[in-house]
Amino acid sequence: MEYLIRIAERAERDLAVIYDAIDAEHSDPALRWFLGLERAVYTLSRNPRRCSLTPESTDCRHLLYGKKPHIYRVIYRVVEAKHEVEILHIRHGARDKFALQDLGGGDTIR
Repeated sequence: MEYLIRIAERAERDLAVIYDAIDAEHSDPALRWFLGLERAVYTLSRNPRRCSLTPESTDCRHLLYGKKPHIYRVIYRVVEAKHEVEILHIRHGARDKFALQDLGGGDTIR
């Protein structure tokens, strides 16, 4: 049985910022890359535990997407009780480690 993918408001904002930053609206290669990122997120519905735990928190995992130097980290947690994957944050891999408050714990998850 597949897991339901739920995306936090913070992660939705992250996606919007990435879309603008890579100019996906005006670049076909950038748009293809962005759509690939979105597809990669939804592959977590089939096997969410395949990705590594984050060094910041053993409650979270991260999916790496892209090629150096443009690797992005999709930070998420698996909620077995609800059979859900909560996408919490998406950030460039070169950024410093995140703090738990960066995940927007009060965000609505859709």
